[in-house]
Amino acid sequence: MPVALNDNMQDDAKSNKLIIYFLLLWTALNILQAATLEVHADEAYYWLYSRFMDWGYYDHPPMVAVFIRAGYGLIHNQFGLRLLTVISSSLSLWFIWLTLKKYRVDALTYILVVSGIFVFHIYGFITTPDAPLLIFTVLFLFFLQQYLEQDSWKLALILGVIAACLLYSKYHGILLLGCTVVSSPKLFKRASFYGIVILALLLFIPHILWQVNNQFPSISYHLAERADKPYDLSFSYNYPLGQLLMAGPLIGWLLFYKGFTLRIKDAFTRVLLVNSIGILLFFFLTSFKGEVQLHWTLIAYVPLCMLALIHFTQPGGKPAWFNRLAIINIILIVFVRLLIITGLPVLKQMHALRIFYDFEDWAKQVHDKAGDNYVIFNEGFQNPSKYNFYNNTLKGFDYDPRYYRRTQYEFWPIEDSLQHKRAYYVLEHPQQGLSTDTINTPAGTWYGGWVDDVRTYQKIEFDATEKEEIVSPGEPKVFDLTFKNPYRVPISFSNKGQLHQLVFEASFIVDTDVFSSQKADDSFYNISLKPGETAHFKFKVTAPAKPGKYQLVFSLRTDPFNGGRNSKAIAYKVK
Repeated sequence: MPVALNDNMQDDAKSNKLIIYFLLLWTALNILQAATLEVHADEAYYWLYSRFMDWGYYDHPPMVAVFIRAGYGLIHNQFGLRLLTVISSSLSLWFIWLTLKKYRVDALTYILVVSGIFVFHIYGFITTPDAPLLIFTVLFLFFLQQYLEQDSWKLALILGVIAACLLYSKYHGILLLGCTVVSSPKLFKRASFYGIVILALLLFIPHILWQVNNQFPSISYHLAERADKPYDLSFSYNYPLGQLLMAGPLIGWLLFYKGFTLRIKDAFTRVLLVNSIGILLFFFLTSFKGEVQLHWTLIAYVPLCMLALIHFTQPGGKPAWFNRLAIINIILIVFVRLLIITGLPVLKQMHALRIFYDFEDWAKQVHDKAGDNYVIFNEGFQNPSKYNFYNNTLKGFDYDPRYYRRTQYEFWPIEDSLQHKRAYYVLEHPQQGLSTDTINTPAGTWYGGWVDDVRTYQKIEFDATEKEEIVSPGEPKVFDLTFKNPYRVPISFSNKGQLHQLVFEASFIVDTDVFSSQKADDSFYNISLKPGETAHFKFKVTAPAKPGKYQLVFSLRTDPFNGGRNSKAIAYKVK
């Protein structure tokens, strides 16, 4: 064996050994945080996904439910919920390393870069749709690198499955697939490429059918309902600052510079460059429509770190001072992570972190009041989800008010089960004549009271053909509303003999405040529907006298609740 080849093999073995030691430390830190930090509200919400397995959900595709179901099935606690995220995070970093071996990347430099990317730390233990998205992004690029060099049906089959898994993880996966195709037009000349596309689409059909059968709720939410919040200039100028933080508080700027200035010499690095720029640019443009959450760009940091590391292998590519700065960057991130684990009182006062503390005790205290009865919350999906997770129950229900968005709770059968039963109602603020209990917990103070013969209609959705209206102050408008009974039992809107009276209202909303509401005429309360039956109702709405921009929402309200969001918002401009 030639001496040079033998030396290369020894160097490769040493590098792999160093990477393995690093991954053991990485995994240990993630296990520590996954096992000790309380679940985030979103994680608890996705845990409920895993209790109601389906091909789709209102907010996201179903892969996160698969991750949680698998881990929680082995270990019935918060660590089990996060188990597959911890495993897949370490696997992601290992496959990034294998992908970069061709470019002779230095092992120590690799460790300093990937462990310094802040967003990789976040999804080292937190289980949201981004966790499966990360591992399938890495696997896609790993096998794509081989496929670009060798037109193989075996690799095409693997890529087709991974592409479907990307789409089942999060809709952002389409950006990775789209940018890859744009960067590699020669793929269209390969018959196997069409095999990838066809296989991915075939595997994704169950989710498409779920969307069709449920009237495309995810598309409506992400493209329309999520943009209800008025644009603010801070959405756009905070975006690049936030991305620097996600890339690494001290080294992020250098990764962007080195990644984007790499001289492209092969098809794979072109794929990496187009993906990192394309994904980051897409979300920057999206910021002009609404607020962009910083972690949405997670998949851009996989190709970006690869580009920067490849650039570091070139003459003059890696600054002499990089190692020292990178070590300080890692120490800073790890210190913050360990500090969060301690749960110091000052951390519990911080808005971004307080959701991780004391809610297990809170959930137990609420359960002590409610017993085995259903519990209704009125402030969004977060608290009912944590209540369900920590009590291992499905009796916590999210009553979405008219000024809030709809959630997956409108699809699950929880609401069906609590009809005409006695339920415990938990509020953030006392409500006269209802809240009889004050629940003092380390997480804060809540108020509760009993509701007899619960009557709600959260699943009813009124459809109007109008999406936007420009009217004069006080101008009347008649909306022809279509709606159906989505429940498995007949429903009636009559108030005869009912303990809680029903009111059908058209509400004008400004931000999160109900500006005014108008009641439907009495003919509405004569309507009864069999399961699946459809009806029409003409609602005459008078525009507000005050000029301005409003959101019009149709809402069904029964005491003591404040009215649900029973339609998509209609943009109403009065001038």
